[in-house]
Amino acid sequence: MIKDIVSKASEAASYIASKIDSNPKIAIILEYGLDTFAYEITEKRVEIPYEEIPNFPKARKESFGNRLIFGKIYGKDVLVMQDKFHYYEGFELDQLTFPIRVFAFLGVETLIISSFAGGIRKDFKNQDIMLITDHINVLGESPIRGYNENEFGNCFPSMMNVYSRRLIELTKAVASLKAFDEEFNKKAMRKVKDGYDLTIGLHEGVYAFMPGPQYETAAEVKMLEIMGADAVGMSLVPEVIVAAHMGMEVLGFACITNPAGMGESFGQPENILEIDEKFKNLIMRVIMKM
Repeated sequence: MIKDIVSKASEAASYIASKIDSNPKIAIILEYGLDTFAYEITEKRVEIPYEEIPNFPKARKESFGNRLIFGKIYGKDVLVMQDKFHYYEGFELDQLTFPIRVFAFLGVETLIISSFAGGIRKDFKNQDIMLITDHINVLGESPIRGYNENEFGNCFPSMMNVYSRRLIELTKAVASLKAFDEEFNKKAMRKVKDGYDLTIGLHEGVYAFMPGPQYETAAEVKMLEIMGADAVGMSLVPEVIVAAHMGMEVLGFACITNPAGMGESFGQPENILEIDEKFKNLIMRVIMKM
């Protein structure tokens, strides 16, 4: 089974490589609804629908995403998944983490990944962005369970520092108005209104992965709080585990859209649009400074 994944990931990577003119070092996985960043990639832009990539998982919902986008932004080659797969959609762990294997075989060294999340911490508000410093895998399953192949890396990868402190500190720096404003706007060719505050407020915290698709019960939210989680979501952790297995540096974001367990407040259009714009702005700053 593992050897089969190696050959299938290699085939998918070869197909993608045949469509682009260089090997990207940065891959970005966008949550559906956090995908307007992908439209900022205009230089050398190449779009590859998931369904055209050999062995790639096929999307189980209709969206305007469902494609890989390659191109340059601020002189850096990036590969973007515009919409990701989720465990609650019925994908097995080896399926939803398959793109990470493919990225590694393409030479990707850094993974930036995002997720919507429910806020557990009482000071979290809708549209807050949390830099993920650690995670709790409540599912209890591992996407790397099974016989290990040398192409994948160490069969017992450490998870102690899976979220890059270097990238966290870089992100905090570029989110600051004092450390960052004129250079960004000059390079992005944006005209900033007088008095417009370019600071992007960030939190740091621990992300808990629940399988979904149901939202958490009150008892589960209390359990997660006791365990030390600050936010909870239904994705991201399996991909991060595989990225660590493949030796990538990881930067993770949890975008708070509702209080944990309170799914009825999720998905308000103004909520999603505002956090998407804030997230896009932040990612562009990070890419420019990497």
